[in-house]
Amino acid sequence: MIPFGEIDSALTDEEPSRKAASFPSREEVLSFIRNSPVPVGKREIAREFHLRGDDRIALKALLKELESDGSVERDRARRLAPPAALPAVGVLEVVEIDTDGEVLARPIAWTSEEPPPKIFMQPERRGHPALLPGDRVLAQLQRQNDRTYSGRTIRKLEKTGSARVLGIYEMTPDGARLRPTDKRQRAEFLVTPAHSGDAVSGELVVAEVLPSSRFGMKQAKVVERLGDIANPRSISLIAIHGQDLPTVFSEAALEEAERAEKPTLEGRIDLRDIPLVTIDGADARDFDDAVWAETDPDVEGGWHIVVAIADVAFYVRPGKPLDRDAFRRGNSAYFPDRVVPMLPEALSNDLCSLRPGEDRACMAVHMWIDGQGELKRHQFVRGLMRSAARLTYEQVQDAREGRADDTAGPLLDTVIAPLYAAYEVLNAARIRRGTLELDLSERQVRLNESGGVVEITPRKRLDSHRLIEEFMICANVAAAEALEARSMPSLYRVHDQPSMDKLETLRSFLQGLGYGLNKGTLKPADFTRILDRARGTDEASLISEVVLRSQAQAAYSPENIGHFGLALRRYAHFTSPIRRYADLIVHRGLIRAFGLGPGGLDDNEAARMTEIGDHISSTERRAALAERDAVDRFTAAFLADRVGATFSGRITGVTRFGLFVELDETGADGLVPVSTLPDDQYEHREKEHALVGRRLGKVYRLGAAVKVKLTEADAVLGSTLFALLEPDDSTPEWLRKGGGGKMARKERAKGSRAHPRGR
Repeated sequence: MIPFGEIDSALTDEEPSRKAASFPSREEVLSFIRNSPVPVGKREIAREFHLRGDDRIALKALLKELESDGSVERDRARRLAPPAALPAVGVLEVVEIDTDGEVLARPIAWTSEEPPPKIFMQPERRGHPALLPGDRVLAQLQRQNDRTYSGRTIRKLEKTGSARVLGIYEMTPDGARLRPTDKRQRAEFLVTPAHSGDAVSGELVVAEVLPSSRFGMKQAKVVERLGDIANPRSISLIAIHGQDLPTVFSEAALEEAERAEKPTLEGRIDLRDIPLVTIDGADARDFDDAVWAETDPDVEGGWHIVVAIADVAFYVRPGKPLDRDAFRRGNSAYFPDRVVPMLPEALSNDLCSLRPGEDRACMAVHMWIDGQGELKRHQFVRGLMRSAARLTYEQVQDAREGRADDTAGPLLDTVIAPLYAAYEVLNAARIRRGTLELDLSERQVRLNESGGVVEITPRKRLDSHRLIEEFMICANVAAAEALEARSMPSLYRVHDQPSMDKLETLRSFLQGLGYGLNKGTLKPADFTRILDRARGTDEASLISEVVLRSQAQAAYSPENIGHFGLALRRYAHFTSPIRRYADLIVHRGLIRAFGLGPGGLDDNEAARMTEIGDHISSTERRAALAERDAVDRFTAAFLADRVGATFSGRITGVTRFGLFVELDETGADGLVPVSTLPDDQYEHREKEHALVGRRLGKVYRLGAAVKVKLTEADAVLGSTLFALLEPDDSTPEWLRKGGGGKMARKERAKGSRAHPRGR
C-alpha cells in the first residue's frame, strides 16, 4: 500500500524504479518484516525491493546484522520476524471465550516472561465442532500487530482422556443421535444401541466421546441421564453441565454437615439483645448477613454499625471433607429455578442461615463512623445472635416510603430509620470518594410453578439495595484493615486500573464523540464524570458500554493493589462465606489474627494464598458464565413463539463474526451473523468498536439503535439469532454512521439543550 503523501511521486517514478531499484534502507527492510502478517525469507524481501545480483549479497549482510543486534529473529524454517513473533503455523490452546464471544488462544510453547500475544481464532468451518476452553489445535497464524494475531484451525488435536459432551438423545430413521446443546457445536454424534445407556428419545444426557476414525460420524456413549428436555427445568441443567459445575457433594461432606450441632455461648459474645435484621431478595434461601445501627453519642453525626455474618468457619474446618468440596466449587451459582450451593443445605439453608428467632453463630464487626462517613475504628467478635426479622428489599423500601406491613411496621422507627440514616452518611462518603458508577442492567427471569418463563424484566435497584451494599463495603474494608494491621496472610478483592492500551483506545474513541478523557493518572471519578455528562443523550449507552470494556477484571489476590472501581486502598470480601470461599478464608484469617477460637487459618492455607486466589477467581468466572448462559436459554425459551417478530434494540457487542444486539423490551440479547448483513466484505475495527463495509461503507457501531427481526430462538442451544432491519430513524446520523469530531459535537450541542444533564 502506498502512503497517501507519496502517491504523486509514485505515479511518476514507477517505471524507472523497476529498471533500477535503489537498495532499501535498514528502516525500510525492518518495516517490511514487521508489517508482514507472517515470517518472511530473503527471497520475499528481495522481491519486494526488486533486488538482484550484488544487491542480494548486500541484503544477506544486512539481515545478518539485524539478526545479531536482536531487531529480528529466525523461526525454525529460517524465516525472519520481529522478536518474540509467533511462527506461521503453531500449536495453540484455547484459553477463554470472552464476553463478545471471541475465542482466545495462546501458544503452547510460549516460554517468555512477557505475556503472550492475543490470538483471536476465526470461526470454525460449518459442520465442525466449535472450539472450547482447553481445546488444542494446530493453527495457521497471521500477525495483526505486535500483540495480536488471527488464527485459523488446520486441525483439532486430540485431548488426553475422554471428552464429554452434553446433548439431546434422539431417535431418527437412521438410528440414535446425540445433538449437542452447545450452540457452537453443530456436529451430531452417532450412538449405537450398546452405548445408549437405556436413554429414551428427548432426554438430556451426558455422553463420552469415543475414539473414532477420521472418516464418518463420531460416536458417543451415554454415561448419565438428566431428564426430559421438554421439562423447562432442564434449561438450567444444560448451563450447569455446560460449565462443568460440581453438583454432587461427597458422602463424607454430607455426613460432616449432618453432624453439625447448634451453637452455644461458649467462647462467644452474646449479641441476642441487638435487634439485627436480615434484608435480602424475596426469593433468597440463605441469609448470611444481618445489620443494625445506632447513633454514636460520643461523635456528632457519627454512627455505631454492627454487621453480623454467619460463622461458617466454625463448621467448615481447613482440610476436612466440607472444606475440600467448598474449595472445589469456589462459590455458589444462582439460576432462575435453582441454586448450586457451595455448602450442603444442612448448613447453607439451616445452621449457617440467620433465620429469625433462632440462635445462630456469627462473626460480627462493630464499626464506628464519623459524620463524614469515615471508618474510625472497628472490632471483630465471635458471637451468638438472634435475627429480629427476615425482611425483603421491597418491604424495607415500602416501609421507608410510608407503606409498612405488619412485619416491617414495628421496626420502622427503632431499626429501619437508623439504618437509612447511617446509609446516607456512608453514601455521601462514597460520592466524595469518587467511585466508578456504571449503570448496568440485570435481567430478572420470573417463572411459574411448572418452571415456564412468565416474564423477563430489568431487575429493580432500590435504596434498600444500596443500603446493604454500603454496609457490606464498610465491613469488607474493616476486614482488610484488621488483617493488614496484624500482618495476616489473606485474600484481597483487587481491581486494577485500566491498562494503558485500553485507556488510549478509550481516549481516542471518546474524542471522536466529542468527549475528553484526561491524560496522566486517572481516578474512577474521571470516568463517572463522562458517564454523567453523557446521561440522557443518544450516545449514553454506547459510552457506558465502552467505559465498562476498558476496565480490568476484579480478582482475588494476596497482593493488595487496591480496588480501583470502589476507590479503596484495601478491600477484602468478608460478608458472604456461605456462598464465597474467599470470605471463608478471610474469616479464618480474622479468627487466627485475633485469637477467636477454633477454625482459624492454618499454615498450609497461609502458604497457598496465590494458588487459592487464582482458583477461586476462575470458579467465579465459571459460575458467572453458567448463570448468564442459563438466563440466555430461558430468554430463548420465552421468545420461541415470537420468531418473525420485530424488536427495537441496541448493538452491545461487535465482533469479527457479527453483531450482538440487546432488545429494549426484555433485555434479551442475540447475534446478527455477519453473513446476514448487506453483501460486502466487513472489516472489524476493534478500537472503534465497529464493523465497516469496505465496498459500501456501511458502519455498524457499538451502542447504535437498531431494529431487528427474530429469526431463531432455541432454548436447547441457547441460540437467539436476529436479522438486522433498516436503522431506527430516531438514531442520530452521526452515531449510525460512526461519525465523530465536529459532527458529533454539533449534534451534541443540539442534544444538550434537550437534555440538560448531558452537558
